[in-house]
Amino acid sequence: MIERFDTGPRMSEMTIHHGVAYLAGQVPEDTSADIVGQTEQVLQAIDDLLRLAPTDKNHILRAEIFLADMADFAGMNEAWDKWVPKDAAPARATVQAKLANPEWKIEIVITAAMP
Repeated sequence: MIERFDTGPRMSEMTIHHGVAYLAGQVPEDTSADIVGQTEQVLQAIDDLLRLAPTDKNHILRAEIFLADMADFAGMNEAWDKWVPKDAAPARATVQAKLANPEWKIEIVITAAMP
């Protein structure tokens, strides 16, 4: 069985299958924020979706981070390091990518286990 959350005509914000939650790419709402602010917004959106699963950031298996500009790597890590559990950091990849909205500085895709 596959559970889908916040499903629209094009995508679901999260799907769950066999005890694993797959989040769609999460992006900031307030694009006027700097990279730290945009990252914090995205991490909050991730927390909110994981709560629906229900799971949390301690159970994240993998994070894929897309930055519009690698010059924002340090600022993104500033927000990430405050958020990620110290003893439960997931596997992670960070790449530079041209994002769908030119005002987005970051997009994060998460895969998390269900406890």
